[in-house]
Amino acid sequence: MTLNSSNTLTSSISDAMKSVVDLPNGARFYRCALQINPFDYLQRFNKPNPFQSEEEYNNAIIKTCIDAGIEIIAVTDHFKVKHSVNLVKAARKAGIHAFNGFEAVTKDGVHFLCLFDKNKDDELERYIGECGIYENCEKSPLGKQDSIELLECVKNWGAVCIAAHAISNGGLLKKLSGRSRVEAWKNPDLLACALPGPVRDKDVPIEYRRILENKDPEHKRERPIAILNASDVSDPAILKCNKASCFIKMSEISVEALRQAFLDPTSRVRLHSDPEPKRHSEIIAIAWEGGFLNDTAVHFNENLNVLVGGRGTGKSTIIESIRYALDLEPIGDETQKTHESIIKGVLKSGTKVSLLIRSHKPSIRKYTIERAVPNPPVVKDEDGVVMDILPQDLIPGVEIYGQHEISELAKDSKKRTLMLKRFIERDHSLSGRKSDVKLELERIRIRILNVHSEMSNIEDRLAEIPVLNEMQKRYQESGLEEKLKEKSLLVREESLFTNLVERTSQYRNLYNSLAQDLPVNTTFISNKALGGLPNADVLSEIEGILNKLSGKLQTLCDQFHKILDEAEYAIQNTKLRWTERKTSMEETYEKSLRELQKLSIDGTEFIKMHQKIEELRPLVNRMNNLKSDLKLYDTQRQSLLKEWNGIKKKEFEQLERAAKRVSRKLANRVRVKVKFAGDRDPLVVLLRDEIGGNLSSTINRIQKINSFQLQDFIEKCRLGKEALIDHYKLTQGAAERISKASPEILMRIEELELPAVTEIELNTALEEESPKWQNLDTLSTGQMATAVLFLLLLESDAPLVIDQPEDDLDNRFITEGVVPIMRQEKRQRQFIFSTHNANIPVLGDAELILGLTAYGITTEGKARISQEHMASIDSEPVRKLVEEVLEGGKAAFDMRRSKYGF
Repeated sequence: MTLNSSNTLTSSISDAMKSVVDLPNGARFYRCALQINPFDYLQRFNKPNPFQSEEEYNNAIIKTCIDAGIEIIAVTDHFKVKHSVNLVKAARKAGIHAFNGFEAVTKDGVHFLCLFDKNKDDELERYIGECGIYENCEKSPLGKQDSIELLECVKNWGAVCIAAHAISNGGLLKKLSGRSRVEAWKNPDLLACALPGPVRDKDVPIEYRRILENKDPEHKRERPIAILNASDVSDPAILKCNKASCFIKMSEISVEALRQAFLDPTSRVRLHSDPEPKRHSEIIAIAWEGGFLNDTAVHFNENLNVLVGGRGTGKSTIIESIRYALDLEPIGDETQKTHESIIKGVLKSGTKVSLLIRSHKPSIRKYTIERAVPNPPVVKDEDGVVMDILPQDLIPGVEIYGQHEISELAKDSKKRTLMLKRFIERDHSLSGRKSDVKLELERIRIRILNVHSEMSNIEDRLAEIPVLNEMQKRYQESGLEEKLKEKSLLVREESLFTNLVERTSQYRNLYNSLAQDLPVNTTFISNKALGGLPNADVLSEIEGILNKLSGKLQTLCDQFHKILDEAEYAIQNTKLRWTERKTSMEETYEKSLRELQKLSIDGTEFIKMHQKIEELRPLVNRMNNLKSDLKLYDTQRQSLLKEWNGIKKKEFEQLERAAKRVSRKLANRVRVKVKFAGDRDPLVVLLRDEIGGNLSSTINRIQKINSFQLQDFIEKCRLGKEALIDHYKLTQGAAERISKASPEILMRIEELELPAVTEIELNTALEEESPKWQNLDTLSTGQMATAVLFLLLLESDAPLVIDQPEDDLDNRFITEGVVPIMRQEKRQRQFIFSTHNANIPVLGDAELILGLTAYGITTEGKARISQEHMASIDSEPVRKLVEEVLEGGKAAFDMRRSKYGF
C-alpha cells in the first residue's frame, strides 16, 4: 500500500480502524528520479528551455513530479551544490523527498552520482573539495580520484554512489576497459548503476548486457549490481518518460534505505519494464481491546511481515487472534489445544479482536471483522453495515498454521491432497455437474430400491395365485362356479370402480398442484425489482406476459376443476345405477347361498376366493410396469455412473497436471505425484459399518492393491464369493459376507469417491550433488515440514500466516529453498510469519518487521510494539532489534563470524 492511497483507505473504514492504518507498515515502492539538474546546469551548458527564471523551472519540475507520482528526487549537478539549494528546498516544501548531492567525474573520466542525507547538506562543499575541486568554474571538472578511490571516499562520507549512464559517454562500462573496468565494476562499494531503459533493450550491446546480467565470467560480481532507470533531467518533460525514474522500496527514506535497496535489488528495485506487483487479498490491520494485547494494533504490509521478539511477547497470540477472527479451525489436535489455550488464557473472555481485510475479487472491497471472546465473528462492510456472510468467504484461500502445525499437515496424506488442490485451475461447471450427478445417483438409487421393495411385496402376494387357481379349478369341477357365476362377475365389476377411483385421483392431485401454484409470482419482475436497471422499460413487459399467463392458467384450472367434478359426478351416478342392479342380483345370490347351505356348501368362501383373484389381477400388470421402470432406472443409473466416473477421472487429471506444474516450479527441490483412488478409507468405513465381521485381512488386502479399481471390485462382488476369493485373495467368510450384501450396499459402494493420494518427494542432496529423492513418509519431521512448506509458498493470492515455521525446518533448506521462493512469491501474496530465525526477515527482505516486547507480571503482563519497531531492515532501530533478538547481539554475531572464518 502506498502513502498516496492512505487517504482513500481511511475514508472508507470505521473510526476504530482509522488510527490503526495510520501506523507505519514498513517498506513500499517509491517512484524515484535520481539525476535531476538545477536551472544553472541548463544555462551553463546552453540547454534550450522555455523558462525565464530558476523559480519557474523549479515549479515546473515539482509539478511534473507530482503529476507523475514521483515522490523522491536527487539533485546532482557536476561537482556543484550551491545552485541546487533552491530546487531541493522547493521540492521538500512540496512534500517531495529530495536528496542533495552532486555528480562526480573521476580522473579516469567516469561519472558517478553521489547522494547524501539532508543532515549532510552543509558538508557537501567540503566533500567536493576532497575531490580536488575548489574554485569550480569549469562546466564539468575532473576530480583527483580514480573510480575506485572515489568509491572509497563516498563510503567514508556516509553517502551512496551510483554509476551514472553506465553504457553511455562517461559511463563506467563504456569509458573504462581491461583490468581497470573489471576492478571498478567488481568493487564491493559500487552497488548501483543507471540505464535509460531495460537491460534487454535492443540498444544495449550484448557485451554490456552480459556484464549487467552478471553472466560475463571476467566481470562477475559476488553480488549482482542494482540497475536503476535514471538519466539526466534538464527538461521537466523528461520526468514523464520511464527512462528518468524507477521504483525503490524503502520504509524510511534515507541513504541507508537506498543502500539496503541496492544490496537487494531483486526485492527492492523495480524498473518500468518489470511487471507490476499483482493485487491480492490481504489482512490490512488488526487491533485488540482487552487481554494480553490490550490497546495494541498492527498495520500490516501487503507483502512479507515478520513478527520478532522474545518468548512470551505475544507472537503466537497475534497469529491465533487472526485465526480466531477469521473463524478458522486448526488442523491437528495439538494445535487445536494450543489455540483454545491462547484464546481462553491469553486473549480471555470479553477481549475483542478487530480485523480489517481487503478482498480483491471480483472488485476491491474492504471489510471489518470483529470478534469478542467467546462470541461468533461479526462482518461489517465499508459503511459499517453488518453482513450475513462468513469471514473466510471474504478472503478465500487464506491459510494459517500455528507452531508445529505444518508438520501435522505433512503427516496427513489427505490434507496434502487438499493442499495440492490449490494449484488446480478450477472448472466450476465440472464441480457443479459433479454435485448434480451425485444427487441424481442417490435419487435413482432410492427409486430402484423402492421398485425392488414394491416388487418384493407384489411377489409375496402373487404367490397366492397358484393356490387360488387350484381352488378355482376344484370349484369349477363341482359346478359351483356356474351356480354363482353372476356373483363372480359382480365381484369383477366392483373391482372396476375401485380402479376407477385410483385413476381419477391422479388427476385430482394434478389439479390441486396447479391450483396451489397459481397465481404466477411476478414480484421478481415488478417495477420495484427492476428499478435502476438499464433496460427496465423492455423487461417491464414480462410482468404483463406473466399476468396474462396466470389468467389463462387460472381459467384452465377452473375448467379442469369443473371437468373433474362433472366426471366424478357422472361416475357416482353410474355407480348408483349399478348399485341398484347389484341389489337385485344380491337377492338372487343370497337365495343361491341358502340352497347351497342345504347341500353343506359354503358359497361365501367361493366368493371371497374370487374377490382375491380380482384384487390380484391388477398386480400382474403392476409387476410388468415395475419391471419396465426398473429397466429404465438401471439404464439411467448406468449412464450416470459412466458420467460420475468420467468426472472423477477429469478431476484426477486436473490434480495430476497440478502435481506436474508444482514439480516443475520446485525443480530439484520437491517432486509431487498423485495416485488415483489411493485413499480407500471411504470403502473401508462402509464395509465395516454395513458388512461387519472380521474384515482386517480384507481391509489390509484392499489397502495394499496399487491399481485398485472400484468398478472391478463391484463386478466381482456381483459375480459371487468365488470371484472375490480368486481376484482379491479374500477369506471364505469375508468373501461370502460381501457377496451377499444387499443391492443397496453394492450401489452405495459403486457411488463412492475414493480420493487421490498425494505423494511428495524431497531432494535431500547438497546443492552441488546429484539429486537424492526421498519419499515424504521416510523423512524426518523437519524434512517433511520443509517439503510441505515449499508447496504452501507457491501460487496463491491469499495470505499465508505461519507461527515460527523454522521450528520444524532444516536451516539449510530455509536459506537454499524456502527464502528464495518466499522472495519471489511475496510480490503477489501476503505473508505473515513469526520467527526466531534471522534468515527469514533478513534474507527474505521483510517489508515489515514488527518487534514485540512484554512487560509486567507474566500472568497479568501486557505486550507492546513501539512504532520505531514497525519498519524494515533499512531502519536503524529495526536493524538493532534483529541483531539483538535474532542474532544474539553484535558480539555474538561477530564471534560466530570469526569462528566461521567469514
